[in-house]
Amino acid sequence: MTNEGIAQAIIDIIKDIVPDEDCSNIDPAVALRDQLELDSMDFLDIVMELRKLYNVEVPEADYGELATLDSCVAYLEPKMKDI
Repeated sequence: MTNEGIAQAIIDIIKDIVPDEDCSNIDPAVALRDQLELDSMDFLDIVMELRKLYNVEVPEADYGELATLDSCVAYLEPKMKDI
């Protein structure tokens, strides 16, 4: 999967979890929780969807790696390169 595909997959998951949020102007360098109404349960839902849809495991110790869209892509790219 390309970096653009990974970013879009994250955005699609967020849209499913918080459908009332406007994801069209996400700044990829700013923390997602600062831009969107995401609570800790929403964040866990994102992690669970990554596992369910793409068989990607994100250990709890790595949750900080998913703070921004850019950091999500950087963290997930090696895990999703063959998808």
